[in-house]
Amino acid sequence: SPGRAWRRGLAVCVVLWSSGFLWTWVTAQQPPIVWSVPRIEGFNYQGGLVLSPEFAALLCGLVVYTASFIAEIVRAGILAVPKGQGEAARALGLSDRQTFILIIFPQALRVIIPPLINQYLNLTKNSSLAIAVGYPDLFSIGLTINNQTGQAIPFVVMIMVTYLSMSLLTSLVLNLLNRRLALHTR
Repeated sequence: SPGRAWRRGLAVCVVLWSSGFLWTWVTAQQPPIVWSVPRIEGFNYQGGLVLSPEFAALLCGLVVYTASFIAEIVRAGILAVPKGQGEAARALGLSDRQTFILIIFPQALRVIIPPLINQYLNLTKNSSLAIAVGYPDLFSIGLTINNQTGQAIPFVVMIMVTYLSMSLLTSLVLNLLNRRLALHTR
């Protein structure tokens, strides 16, 4: 049913967001967002919701960049559904909302999912650009390990394994979704 699909989609979004938040917390060794009760100290408020400028810049840049690509992928997927499908649904008396939810979007998902997998993999890799804005990322932790031990190989292997595991996990989840939504022919 469409309601169950929306709940599953929302659950996936929450899991992806919380895992990204936890990943950022672990790699930076401090939470990216800090909340406390605001209080007056001197002439200004202290506390409240504090978002580091580096994290805000990183978040804003990745969100705008990735959202534009994902929006274009979804738009192209919807336009890939033949126009006659919507006309046939309206001829059967379905509303515009029902036509989209029951007819157009399920067919568009088959076109949307494969490039969406690539975009999420790109997002994982683009997050490594956080070092450009000075946000403590996996690379800065690896560089600290390299400076303290003088060995570059464990640092490079750690980064490779981390990004490989994130990419494989993302691919696995979205390929399972793609396989479930694939058109089964007889």
